[in-house]
Amino acid sequence: MTTQVPHPAPPRPTPAQVRPAPAQHDSATAGEPMSGAAAVVRALEEVGTEVIFGIPGGAVLPVYDPLFDSSMRHILVRHEQGAGHAATGYAAATGKVGVCMATSGPGATNLVTPLADAHMDSVPLVAITGQVAKSMIGTDAFQEADIVGITMPVTKHSFLVTDPAEIPARIAEAFHIASTGRPGPVLVDIAKSAMQTETRFVWPTEPDIPGYRPITKPHIKQVREAARLLATSRKPVLYVGGGVIRADAAAQLRALTDLSGAPVVTTLMARGALPDSHPQHVGMPGMHGAVSAVAALQKADLIVALGARFDDRVTGRLDSFAPNATVVHADIDPAEIGKNRVADVPIVGDLREVLADLATELKREHAQHGLPDLQGWWALLDDLRERYPLGWTPTADGLLAPQHVISRLGELAGPDAIYAAGVGQHQMWAAQFIRYEKPRTWLNSGGLGTMGYSIPAAMGAKVGMPDTEVWAVDGDGCFQMTNQELATCALEDIPIKVALINNSSLGMVRQWQTLFYGERYSNTDLNTGHETRRIPDFVKLAEAYGCVGLRCESSKDVDETIKKAREIDDRPVVVDFTVSRDAMVWPMVAAGVSNDEIQYARDITPDFDRDE
Repeated sequence: MTTQVPHPAPPRPTPAQVRPAPAQHDSATAGEPMSGAAAVVRALEEVGTEVIFGIPGGAVLPVYDPLFDSSMRHILVRHEQGAGHAATGYAAATGKVGVCMATSGPGATNLVTPLADAHMDSVPLVAITGQVAKSMIGTDAFQEADIVGITMPVTKHSFLVTDPAEIPARIAEAFHIASTGRPGPVLVDIAKSAMQTETRFVWPTEPDIPGYRPITKPHIKQVREAARLLATSRKPVLYVGGGVIRADAAAQLRALTDLSGAPVVTTLMARGALPDSHPQHVGMPGMHGAVSAVAALQKADLIVALGARFDDRVTGRLDSFAPNATVVHADIDPAEIGKNRVADVPIVGDLREVLADLATELKREHAQHGLPDLQGWWALLDDLRERYPLGWTPTADGLLAPQHVISRLGELAGPDAIYAAGVGQHQMWAAQFIRYEKPRTWLNSGGLGTMGYSIPAAMGAKVGMPDTEVWAVDGDGCFQMTNQELATCALEDIPIKVALINNSSLGMVRQWQTLFYGERYSNTDLNTGHETRRIPDFVKLAEAYGCVGLRCESSKDVDETIKKAREIDDRPVVVDFTVSRDAMVWPMVAAGVSNDEIQYARDITPDFDRDE
């Protein structure tokens, strides 16, 4: 977990990462008089904000008046959770800082889930919230909530601003903190009294945040040791996490991969960091990872972890994870090093620099000692890839196989599209059966596992990448949590496409009930698909929101339906794919067991030792 940033002392401006005021705003740097609310808008403009997702309310209303005249685009969402996830989707797709805005009390507390989500997945986000007047803070005033206290554990930092003169500096610092080091969310809570008081706008040029000094340059001694290990290991694996994507280090990863000859696994958060078509890519590891990827980690003698955090969904039972591996762990966040697995070679730094330096040192090692012999290692992994490929069997009930639907979606929409998944079975299938060739084309809630993420995240991604085809791959459970944002999409001309994998149930929970609870399906039936009643009818619901609604119930119609959806560009499209509720996600490592016990399918457990 990222440590909290100490509350900064009165700022002294800093410009390396904070955009200085343009020449036309010289009057602003001299102290232009304006209200605190106008200062909020001006500050957001100064840091380069293009889009804000939000909803006005009493405590933040003063900001919405000058915002009316701003060049920034404001998108009026239907729920603050939608604003937060949309800002996250925008940030994840573009690499820019996402911005959302809400009022005090329930408006602010509705942002807690997306803030926690962005914190877990290291997404740069700034949330602006209104607060009751300074004199009313602590009195349980109408719509008062201590949002700074509430969000402190799930943000990189949370500010409370009661002095209007501090507004420019606090917002500049918020964007600096959110976008540097390990990215993450920052909240700026501003008292209504500060918004309504006149101040002089002074833009900082050198913000100074005591205690916040992200390390970007790795220690060369540690890099050289990592290179030596990589050059001499017989069973190395590059364990790639989402930090590679956040660091925009895909090109450097590709160079190191080609140079090292080592197999690569990309986690759920790192899909697309290395193209799936790359011959050294052996799959996604973890609870629902490929057999070859899980085996690569378990049987490795060297793991080079790059922007990954040894999450429990990857390691399985931690004390049995990769028992014979030496660990090199590189991450921008020193708090992650050794948190779950002891690192033999810790490297703290920006992954673009780490990977570039590691490649340079590895070339020297190769020149001195020659290339390592990985032939036996690749023979084992290639055999596992061939014998245990990802696949599925036809459904017993004659309904659509969800894996087939998602596979065809990926093939027809292609690797240039952006795919934003909800959470559950459809998320795992989308990670498994769509081939990702580029970073920032796969968006999902990895760490927090937030149902309802997909629709607003896809909306934010489409706003940030308007010329890119964006698909929300959602389940009928997730969809019903935030589908009101379809109204936002329709009214704001944000033509996302939704592949609704409708199995009429909470699919992943039902899978666990099938496997571990004796098929006792307690409260997982949603009645949305297969029965005589469809509550709701998703096609009618889509049409009610001003979208196009389509339904597909036969495998022979899958391609035609996807093609029809792709041809519609002037409105959002929702495709209700009626799939089997009995389809399950395989492979699977049950919670709390060793990765050695991975099941390829029900009652089929590969033996890594035998295969070796």
